[in-house]
Amino acid sequence: MGFLNKLFGNQSKEEEIMSNTKLNIGIILGSTRQGRVSPQVGEWVKGIADKREDANYEIVDISEYKLPFLGEGTGEEAGVLAWKEKVANLDGYVFITQEYNHSITGALKNALDSAYQEWNNKAAGIVSYGSTGGARAAEHLRGILAELQVASVRTHPTLSLFTDFENFSNFKPADMHTDNVNAMLDQVIAWSGAFKTLR
Repeated sequence: MGFLNKLFGNQSKEEEIMSNTKLNIGIILGSTRQGRVSPQVGEWVKGIADKREDANYEIVDISEYKLPFLGEGTGEEAGVLAWKEKVANLDGYVFITQEYNHSITGALKNALDSAYQEWNNKAAGIVSYGSTGGARAAEHLRGILAELQVASVRTHPTLSLFTDFENFSNFKPADMHTDNVNAMLDQVIAWSGAFKTLR
């Protein structure tokens, strides 16, 4: 019925508002260490995403929230409350994750553990990097996201420290990765829109 109304110019006010409301997608930087390269990767993803104009994309830097390790605080710290609010206000995510010892960083795991209901019924994409493209970190991240009721999409851009970075620090991605990022974002947007109907 909504489709017919739109087709014949009889769209209700509610339908018009819904159609004009863009999803909010957070590009989460998964590292907090000095000298990290995740901001370079995150800005690159955001540059590709912003050209699409199909959602509101923003960089979310977990280092800005000063999250205590889970269990070492009360859970009521300003940073924790602000983090939960940010996670809750996003409709979907793109995680920028690097591989450390075959897994994700402790900082990212802690950030994931610092919220729960705020993550539920959302979708996420993963962009990973490392000596093997960060593939093992991404696989670990998928299991964690499933427990948080976040569905991770299939398309997964993987970046190599050997071919996509100069001196392992200056990010210069191969052109072929742009198509993979766009394919991943197609899936994140589709799934995030579908999951929004459950919340």
